Amino acid sequence: MPRRILYLSQWFWPEPATRGLKVVKDLQARGYEVEVLTGFPNYPSGKLAQGYRLAPYKRDRIEGVTVHRVFLYPSHDRSSLGRALNYLSFFLSAFVFCLVQARRFDLIYVYHPPITTGLAAALAGLVWRKPFLLEVQDLWPDTVAASGMSATETLAYILGPTCRFVYKRAALVLGQSEGMAARLVERGVDPSRADVFFNWADEDAARVNGLYDLASLNFKGRFNFVFAGNMGTVQALEVLIEAAHSLAKIAPQIQLTLIGEGAERARLETLVRQQGVRNVQILPGVPPSHIGDVLAAADVQVVHLKDDPLFEITIPSKTQFYLAMGRPVLIGVRGEAARIVTEAGAGISTPPENSAAMAEAMLHLANLPRIELQAMGARARAAYDSRFAFKATMDRIAGHVGAVLEKA
Repeated sequence: MPRRILYLSQWFWPEPATRGLKVVKDLQARGYEVEVLTGFPNYPSGKLAQGYRLAPYKRDRIEGVTVHRVFLYPSHDRSSLGRALNYLSFFLSAFVFCLVQARRFDLIYVYHPPITTGLAAALAGLVWRKPFLLEVQDLWPDTVAASGMSATETLAYILGPTCRFVYKRAALVLGQSEGMAARLVERGVDPSRADVFFNWADEDAARVNGLYDLASLNFKGRFNFVFAGNMGTVQALEVLIEAAHSLAKIAPQIQLTLIGEGAERARLETLVRQQGVRNVQILPGVPPSHIGDVLAAADVQVVHLKDDPLFEITIPSKTQFYLAMGRPVLIGVRGEAARIVTEAGAGISTPPENSAAMAEAMLHLANLPRIELQAMGARARAAYDSRFAFKATMDRIAGHVGAVLEKA
């Protein structure tokens, strides 16, 4: 009889979180019966996705996958109260669901953040003696402290012990980078229950589909630096705006385009307007089916995070996506992610939150011969294929799933 897995994540399709659906469908293809427990879609805007209304429970069917949606308080802004209500409401709903339904499953696969998803699995596991595997994408409470929300010190004080409890109860803890896996061990995870995996890109989206009206991007005749993704506090995108603005007179061909949604978008639009920035445009988010067309039209793709020790051991997911796109990468991040890009010869790095260094790097790349930019792009794709491809990572994850089930 096939083993049954409950995939627990606060975020799931149709939110821009295609990873979960990919994992679930791959595990199904390997012979497991997998169902999903998640909330009502509201990320990244904090507003419910079209076609959804809040309810205590809703059962969906997405591409052959049973999805159980439970109540949460929709919120994704800088308010610590709103975010706490969002996390806690989903925790309570998920915990109740697990108390009633977890006995039907052999394993709970938990996507973290937030740590409250892991807490629901850990507490339910105490009742039903069900093992859970914890996939750690963001290191808490560090990420919360770096988020810019108010009262982060109080939250960190509460979350620290919570994280340690969840780590201790997990049958296996997977970190999304080598540095993160090492940090988890430093925080008490037994080395025999810790390992590393690398994220992959949405490989279907990371290609040219010919579906997007490129004329609407206003790229023609410019050297285009493009950031695509969530516009939150941790991205510190004002640094990119300042860098581009400083180059407006000496390199008028340079244009920066920010594409996406998020808590900081309105503030960034105000910044551009108030400072009279003419070589920066902020565009709405693009569906996954179109983003490949947009990034393929970019001359350079840009990654940036604020200067925080946490991000030295974090690999932003857009790093892999940009590599898969086969375009040069300009990365303003310290640590492991920057090393991946520079060691591959796929682009250049700058110190984070340094607009002068970012401007210098932009100018350098804009002046490179086209053939060198093309070579950077080719090396980017080669680096992705060799280290981050979906199949290799899922082979690794499936191996861990099988090992945990054997011990259960």
